[in-house]
Amino acid sequence: MLNLPKSDNIKALALDLDGTVLAPGAVLSERTIAAVNKCVQRGLKIIISTGRAIEAAERFRTSLGAEGPMIYYNGAVVAEMPAEFPQGRFLQATLLDTKKAELCVDLSRETGIYCQVYLFIENRIPLLAERDGPEREMYHKHTGILAELVDLKEALGRSGLSGCVKAMFLAEPELLAELRQPLENRLGKSVYIAQTLRTFLEVMDAKVSKGQGLSFAMERLSLKREEIIAFGDEENDVPMFAEAGFSVAPSNAKDTVKAKADLVVGSNAEDGVAAFLEEFFKLRNN
Repeated sequence: MLNLPKSDNIKALALDLDGTVLAPGAVLSERTIAAVNKCVQRGLKIIISTGRAIEAAERFRTSLGAEGPMIYYNGAVVAEMPAEFPQGRFLQATLLDTKKAELCVDLSRETGIYCQVYLFIENRIPLLAERDGPEREMYHKHTGILAELVDLKEALGRSGLSGCVKAMFLAEPELLAELRQPLENRLGKSVYIAQTLRTFLEVMDAKVSKGQGLSFAMERLSLKREEIIAFGDEENDVPMFAEAGFSVAPSNAKDTVKAKADLVVGSNAEDGVAAFLEEFFKLRNN
């Protein structure tokens, strides 16, 4: 029998966006907005935990009423929001070495699979790619961010770079699956490789994870693990489950993710997270 935590003991929710609180088409439903807003009114902290860039998550953060430390780029960056938007105030950045990003570019050139890189330059995180194509436009449509076209090897060789937030490959899942082994052969255990959407394969520093980002945010907010519930649907959410006292996956999540979650709720198309929050916190009675 499932032992749910006591609702009065929960002080924070860690929310993945795509595939979890966002309905198909990256839409935030009115029901989800209302449920999360009621949680905020009760005093709960909302910690957005996403693979998205800060600016690509901002409209969702604003609608959900989330303020404080937020986890972006799968945990590579934790930023205080909404301070000094659009980039927020960086609290922590765990960066990929530019030489490792160059190896990703080499593999992209050899295979023809589209690659783009988020650089970390002082207080900016620009997105760069070296060829146009449907993948670049698809990412632009999904996030609102259009990669600047440059010679990536040249850009990564510039002096003064702190590092990269992440490198990304965009392709059909079958191609991404074939790419994982060559990536692991070249980069070994020095990187964290995660499929974050069906067509996104991301490469980050080995110390990066949503779990590491959540641990940092929890320490900053003086939260204990038993005081937080984490919600997610993809493999990059599993490290976050391990840090939280209780974890929830929507029914559309990967089977491996559902197996790691403490509870499986309705799909993102059914507002599964909102339905759980309404029942767990008895929000409909408010």
